[in-house]
Amino acid sequence: MNLLSQIESILFVASKPLAPQIIAKALGVKESEVAAVVEALKIKYNRDRSGIHILQEGNEIQMATNANNAEAVEAFIKEEAVGELTRPQLETLTVIAYRGPVTRPELEQIRGVNCALILRNLLVRGLIEEEDDAEKLGMTYRLSFEALRHLGIKEAAELPEYQTLHAHEYVERVLENEETCPEPGRRMKK
Repeated sequence: MNLLSQIESILFVASKPLAPQIIAKALGVKESEVAAVVEALKIKYNRDRSGIHILQEGNEIQMATNANNAEAVEAFIKEEAVGELTRPQLETLTVIAYRGPVTRPELEQIRGVNCALILRNLLVRGLIEEEDDAEKLGMTYRLSFEALRHLGIKEAAELPEYQTLHAHEYVERVLENEETCPEPGRRMKK
C-alpha cells in the first residue's frame, strides 16, 4: 500500500477540504501517518514552479492550484463554463435532475464511472448545488436554482416523466447492487 499515493488521490478528487481524521478513517491508518504524508506532499507540491499546492488551514487539508496561476485558471474556467456540456456532463446532470438529491457514490453506481471531475465542472458552471446530508453521511447534489430557472421550471418534479424516472425500477436495482450498470450507449428500458 502506497499511503502517499492514496492520500494524494483522495485530496485530488475531494471537492472540499478534509480533516486528517476523515482520511485516516477511510484508509484505516493513524492520523499521525496522514499528517506525515501531508507534510511530504507539501514538500513535493508547495513550490513556485508547481501548479498544485497543498493548503492546510487549521485541521483541514485541500489540494488547490498555485495562487500565482490564478489568471490562467480563471481564463480556463471561464472558457469551460461557457462551452457546451459534454455527453458525460449531460448524463450526470440528467441523473442528478431526476434522482437528486443524490450522493456521489450513488451517482457513480448508476453511471458506472468516476464522476468527481464532472461534478466539479457542473458546480463551477452553477448547474448543481452541493450540500451536506447527515442522513446520507456525505455530500448530496441537486439541480441549482440557476439550472431550474434556465429550464423554466420551479422544481425538478416538473421535468417530463419525472415520477416514472425518479423511481425507475432499474435504478432502484442498481442502487441495491442487484444489477450492474449497462454498457455505455445501452439504454435503460422502461
